Amino acid sequence: MTTADENGLWLIRDCFMNTLKHLIRVEPVLDFITFIQPEDKETIRRTAKEKGDISAAELLLQTIVNKPRSDGWLREFVTALESAGCKYAAKYVDPSELPPPSLEATNDYCTRLIELLAPDLVDKMNAKDVAFRCYAQNILTQEDKEKITAEVTNSGNTSGARLLLKRIVQTEAGWFSNFLEVLRFCKHEDLAEQLTGVNIFEPEEGQTVEEDGKPGVLVADQEPVVNEEQSEQDNSISLDNEKSLNNSLADNDSNPEESIGDESGNLDATDEGGTKSTGFSELDIRLRHYQMEVALPALEGKNIIICLPTGSGKTRVAVYITREHLVKMKANETPGKVVVLVNKVPLVEQHYRTEFGKFLKHLYKVEKVSGDSQLKISFSDVVKKTDILICTAQILENSLSNANKEDEEGVLLSDFSLMIIDECHHTQKAGVYNNIMTRYINQKMKNMRLRKENKKEMPLPQILGLTASPGVGGARKQSKAEEHILKICANLDAYKIMTVQKNAEELGEKVKEPYKTFAIAEERREDPFGDVIKRIMQEIHRHCTMHPSSDPGTQNYEQWAVQKEKTAAKEENQRDRVCAEHLRKYNDTLQLNDTIRMADAFDYVKNFYKEVERKKFQPDEETGAEREISETDRVLFNLFRDNQKELEELSRKPEYENEKLAQLRKTILEQFTRKGEARGIIFTKTRQSAIALHQWIKDNDKFDEVGVKANYLIGAGHNSIVKPMTPAEQRDVIEKFRTGEINLIVATTVAEEGLDIKQCNIVIRYGLVTNEIAMVQARGRARADESTYALVAQEGTGVVERESVNSFRETMMNKAIAKVQKLPRAEYMKKILGFQMQSIVEKKVQAKKKQQKVLHEDPSKLKFLCKGCNRLVCSGENIEVIEDSHHVNVTEAFKELFVVRENKSLQKRLLDYQVNGDIECKHCTQTWGTMMLHRGVECPCLGIRHFVVVHSDKDTKTYNKWNELKTKFTSFDYVEHVSLAGSSSDDD
Repeated sequence: MTTADENGLWLIRDCFMNTLKHLIRVEPVLDFITFIQPEDKETIRRTAKEKGDISAAELLLQTIVNKPRSDGWLREFVTALESAGCKYAAKYVDPSELPPPSLEATNDYCTRLIELLAPDLVDKMNAKDVAFRCYAQNILTQEDKEKITAEVTNSGNTSGARLLLKRIVQTEAGWFSNFLEVLRFCKHEDLAEQLTGVNIFEPEEGQTVEEDGKPGVLVADQEPVVNEEQSEQDNSISLDNEKSLNNSLADNDSNPEESIGDESGNLDATDEGGTKSTGFSELDIRLRHYQMEVALPALEGKNIIICLPTGSGKTRVAVYITREHLVKMKANETPGKVVVLVNKVPLVEQHYRTEFGKFLKHLYKVEKVSGDSQLKISFSDVVKKTDILICTAQILENSLSNANKEDEEGVLLSDFSLMIIDECHHTQKAGVYNNIMTRYINQKMKNMRLRKENKKEMPLPQILGLTASPGVGGARKQSKAEEHILKICANLDAYKIMTVQKNAEELGEKVKEPYKTFAIAEERREDPFGDVIKRIMQEIHRHCTMHPSSDPGTQNYEQWAVQKEKTAAKEENQRDRVCAEHLRKYNDTLQLNDTIRMADAFDYVKNFYKEVERKKFQPDEETGAEREISETDRVLFNLFRDNQKELEELSRKPEYENEKLAQLRKTILEQFTRKGEARGIIFTKTRQSAIALHQWIKDNDKFDEVGVKANYLIGAGHNSIVKPMTPAEQRDVIEKFRTGEINLIVATTVAEEGLDIKQCNIVIRYGLVTNEIAMVQARGRARADESTYALVAQEGTGVVERESVNSFRETMMNKAIAKVQKLPRAEYMKKILGFQMQSIVEKKVQAKKKQQKVLHEDPSKLKFLCKGCNRLVCSGENIEVIEDSHHVNVTEAFKELFVVRENKSLQKRLLDYQVNGDIECKHCTQTWGTMMLHRGVECPCLGIRHFVVVHSDKDTKTYNKWNELKTKFTSFDYVEHVSLAGSSSDDD
């Protein structure tokens, strides 16, 4: 027996026996087989008449396996199956034609749809007409058509329709879309729509339905093309790798979800065989029915938004669509390239490790690039060399911008065939996602003009947006909520926003709604610690003759103090500027006192004054000279020192402690005592509170007794007071949480959105309420069975009311999505086009205004003063820009004005530069920015918020961001700078 015959026998006996018996039509197959004895054939035919095709098919396969076979029997059996119309069954027998798992999953889903809707189909379908048209479309054989016609004549239309459905699911994969076309041709549009849930297969105006993957045809219609590098492996498939393929489309007892897993699936760097290669195994991707439901239009090549709850597997759907997209592109002999955009650096590694790399690395070249990457080649070269690229959106936007510059390498949207946008609800206003999509919409409009002129269009990628909640954009009326959803759809050029409808019950079983509870703390009866802080603030008010419009300890007071500080800086009023800065710190202390322990609030303000003492009251670290201390600095420092002891003593008295902490303690203990394996997240507002709450948990023995093992998770952005977490540190915490080494995370909003955190059964929002999107994201973290979502807040703060408003807005959002989905296609497209054109016009007007302002500003006319001492630092002509982002001053004169202070939290490598420390004014120690090492060159990088800008008309202003200053600075010339530096060193 040949090797091919042996492999075929193994496939029948060990892999696909259960699948094949549901796909084989016994009687016509037997007519083409000669290697089975006549008496065995007769027994099989008799079984078919008495027990049906499935039993007869099983007997046929057992006969092939157990009785003698002549050489070449496999090729004869494959030919017999194909000749009898069992082409799909033939693929399972021929080792060179095995259907990929993706094709099985699609076929499985379509078959299941037929089974679910069979009562309506057999009741309403004209079996004779449909059978004839199916025969014309090569879905049924002539024998099938004749048998169905005879069944209708002898037993009625219902019996004939049943036989038709039985035969059609046995045919070759790709039948589903053709069957939908047949139903429409036979005037059964209602049945076609029932099978799809929506009219997604209906051709748009001016289009025709064809059989080559155009609109109206599922990806399953194309015969999947296996990656050439894998073809040899597939031909000699191993038993271990193929056991999972035995989940057949007709085996209703099998569980297609077993190989799905959650988004949080983890994988070791070594495969099961112990071979250390790419670090990724060859894993199957099987979608649940609700996942396939929302994916279908994307599989047809349409732009869509997939809206699925947190924990339901959005990213897994995207991985599946990515693979099917690349398979289809290869089948059409068209280059395919996918870019996955994220809005947070940790998500790049996460999507690579747990999703795209895990499932597709063995088939395609998958790469990841973020601000933490250290590229050895340019970004454009990375794009050229990869099939799937995962990157932060800003990196792509930068490269798209560079494509318009002659001296820069960049990329074009046309370099990609599919663009996946994670957390796509951010595609609005001036966000980086929207900047990218504005380029897309502009090119789309140009293509429309080119099409009319019969000119070549620029190809654009298919768009796939992913979100758990698009929100309502602050809408108060239902009509405005609908407008917000339409604008998001317009910004993403979406054909449709997809939510689960037909398979909602299955989704509900996967993603459980947590039990919601409120823990409300009474207002403090006494707060002597806060009273002392307010007393100090009143003293400062009197010293500076200030009259705040809001009460201390509120957000409004914070805004007042910020504005006061800016105004004083502009007016060169150092007394008021310094007082406003100190008042902000005391206001922060009051807010922390309402959130965490008094001791933690005290440490916050004490550490601030330690830094003040280092900068202003201690001798210069380099020269040893005494510093010049202003009267205001002395008054403020002494004011704190005079009250320090009283504050410290009060912070140690538990009877005055924050009542919210007692409620939080009670909630944590209740949940961890009640639940067998508790795992939870506490969301809080600031990094300081996250770190302090973690310490509070560590210091409380009661938490340890109930098994609480906590850590904190905060953002990676630079903050001068709290050291940020690096992406590696974030990953470490999340990994420990996944393995159970940690079972409680205290997090800022960084953990609300996107980060792959294992299923929780406790989510607590600690005095934190933002918008309906954040509420849905946070609540979605509690996705294990019998989960609890708790809100801990203080009475009278309005937190509970805002949570109720968010719940109302969530309901409003769901209604708005449903309304948009039901819009007639022509009306929907008209609204989308209208919003897109409006967006383009608005962007052009904004760009024109911005350009006019830029042209009116001359950098040489700008003067930069130190915010701390009002001394002249430099002129605008001394400032250069690196990569349209980093504003540096590399002049020799500037180097004499500052000192570099070590800041360990800043010592990190980015794409092609390194941050080493803070730069401070030599005179007053005001921070000016950071010292950046760019391609080996030290570049002092300035933060504009640390300076007062004097314009040509003597007008003084302060800015938070460089883009607020409408001036075009000179680009940093690396070659010229290095050449000048080299000449200088030669002269020396």
